[in-house]
Amino acid sequence: MRVLLVEDDAALSLGVARALEREGWQVDVLADGRQAAAAGLVAQFELAVLDLGLPGLDGMGVLRAWRAQGAKLPVLLLTARDELADRVGGLNAGADDYLVKPFDLPELIARLRALQRRAQGRVSDTLQLGELLLDGAHRELLFRGEPVRLSQREFALTEMLMQRAGRVVGKDAIVARLSSWEADFSENSVEVYVHRLRKRFAELGVEIRTVRGFGYVLEPGQQLLGADAQHAG
Repeated sequence: MRVLLVEDDAALSLGVARALEREGWQVDVLADGRQAAAAGLVAQFELAVLDLGLPGLDGMGVLRAWRAQGAKLPVLLLTARDELADRVGGLNAGADDYLVKPFDLPELIARLRALQRRAQGRVSDTLQLGELLLDGAHRELLFRGEPVRLSQREFALTEMLMQRAGRVVGKDAIVARLSSWEADFSENSVEVYVHRLRKRFAELGVEIRTVRGFGYVLEPGQQLLGADAQHAG
């Protein structure tokens, strides 16, 4: 998941960014409201964490600019003011949730996961395909209950493919999700990671099929489909 973090408190911003990166998310950080208003319209973020008290343009102005231009990314507001008017104003302007400073990082992460699930129409952090189970909350991929070791980027790509299992996921969408301003992720990188995952998944009952000119589809392997058909017969 690619997250835009807009916060002008450098120490807080660094702590939040590191916590989100430990979750395997790609994080882009800005401290200026005007820059954030532009970035939210041109880059493919899945979530935004937006502070209300920003230089250049305050968080409410950034949020209104995004919504006025049709940006639909879920937004969690950070505010140092625990006042009803601020919370209601933010929600009415198009925010999806808010958190009052100071806050605990586990709560922030839990709220972001809830926003992600809601945006994707899911009710849980678990995804399953055949005997492969992905636990997003604990950052685990399990096969028949046993952990499958993956790097952070391999896990992020697996999560993306499992979220859209049976549907084509374009290379450009993968690049946008796994990139950040500090670490580019090219289409060549996508091919390398898909090759690695294909080898790992070969014995796990699922396969990544290439749809030439479009992207990749994660689906049950032929062996699993044959076993299901035999069982049904």
